[in-house]
Amino acid sequence: MKVDDCFYLGYISKTIGTKGELAFKLDVDSPSSYNDLKAVFVQISPKDKQLVPYFLEKAEIQNNDLLRCKFEGVDDPSTAKSLVGTSLYLLQENLPELKENQFYFHDVIGYKVLDQERGELGKIEKVLEYSTSNLFSIPVGDKEILIPISDETITKVDKKAKEIHVICPDGLIDLYLEG
Repeated sequence: MKVDDCFYLGYISKTIGTKGELAFKLDVDSPSSYNDLKAVFVQISPKDKQLVPYFLEKAEIQNNDLLRCKFEGVDDPSTAKSLVGTSLYLLQENLPELKENQFYFHDVIGYKVLDQERGELGKIEKVLEYSTSNLFSIPVGDKEILIPISDETITKVDKKAKEIHVICPDGLIDLYLEG
């Protein structure tokens, strides 16, 4: 399996106990959706594009964003410790189903953004993820428009047409296009 076929789930943050259990730090909106995880792909080295499959004997959520897991065949602390710091991936098809107006960031790359006032702004080139807010990055000529990803800003997600309809705060678009 290759990294390009998967989405980033998180990383192994530490070992737990003496039986080879691991704590997964999940980088997802809803960690509890992964409570019954059966398998993951592990990127042993950051430079490695190949992923190694591991099957889980158990997976249970702890502390909101930590998943306590036990890999099949990993039965001692030293083997478990060798996996700490490695990245975890899942196949795209294993993503939980979303509601109509919800989306995964990687899915909306290339979507057209339509502002209620200005019409089409351009296509989403990337999603910038920050601890305080996430933003759509839309190149316009030699400029870049950044639009906050929030329920207040996004009015409609049309997955068939690959469009996201927004209402931007007054002056936001002008701020990026002027100057």
